[in-house]
Amino acid sequence: MINTKLWTALITPMYQSGEVHFGDLEKLIRRQESAGNGILLIGSTGEGLALTDDEKKEIIEFSANLDLSVPVMVGVGGFQIENQKAWIQFCNDKVDAFLMVAPLYSKPGPVGQKNWFLDLMDVAEKPCMIYNIPSRTGVKIPPTVIKELSGHSKFWSIKEASGSIADYKEYREMVPQASMFSGDDALLPFFAAAGCSGLVSVSSNVWPEETAKYVELSLEGKTDSLFPVWKRAVEAMFSAPNPVPVKALLHQKGIIESSALRAPLTEKELNNMNQLKQADEEIINWYKKNNN
Repeated sequence: MINTKLWTALITPMYQSGEVHFGDLEKLIRRQESAGNGILLIGSTGEGLALTDDEKKEIIEFSANLDLSVPVMVGVGGFQIENQKAWIQFCNDKVDAFLMVAPLYSKPGPVGQKNWFLDLMDVAEKPCMIYNIPSRTGVKIPPTVIKELSGHSKFWSIKEASGSIADYKEYREMVPQASMFSGDDALLPFFAAAGCSGLVSVSSNVWPEETAKYVELSLEGKTDSLFPVWKRAVEAMFSAPNPVPVKALLHQKGIIESSALRAPLTEKELNNMNQLKQADEEIINWYKKNNN
């Protein structure tokens, strides 16, 4: 299976007109490759639900042609099972892994969730990460469902992003053999203490090397230098709906041409750019002190 410790939930850069900016997309992908980070495309941070099917396919084909030295994972999320199976079939020969979220809006019970994931994994030809994020789907994936899924040949790992250490421990106890990833940047040190394998990060969009160091130290249990600097940084990254702050800071730093978003997201939700600038300065200084 894949042994990558840090996956970056990559934004989808756009021109001010709203079209996908493929020049900036390659720049962002190469930054992650240089840092040795895995890349997650078309997740919620990548505004996957706001992209058309053709745009998503073009992004996947574009990344597949870059001959990358790091693995690429793609988000699978929606509510129409046949559409998601078709998406997986399209991506099977172009990516290294799938991130699968519970069906949106419908709020199925345990049996419906189990059948959903099994149907998707039956079509997948690459390892699958099951994603628990009740704040977006409206339902928690019960640990008993994870246990039933864990016997599937394509089951690989769990991304836990409920914000609950207790939920993480439940999954850990139910499927101790599974790779566990934190979906919350700020909670990584706590999850690491309970035996997680790594992080699926938003912050690493801006700080690829710095976040990789954060993951390394967290997994080694060397957390003395992490707080409060990373706590403040993550708070800044989520000071408005994701990925509004990330795109704003990447644009401010001159890494992407535009901070444009797809509706209903808007940069008008971001009230404090100074908070982001301060976080950026603190993380860069932290990295200089800890990268020995």
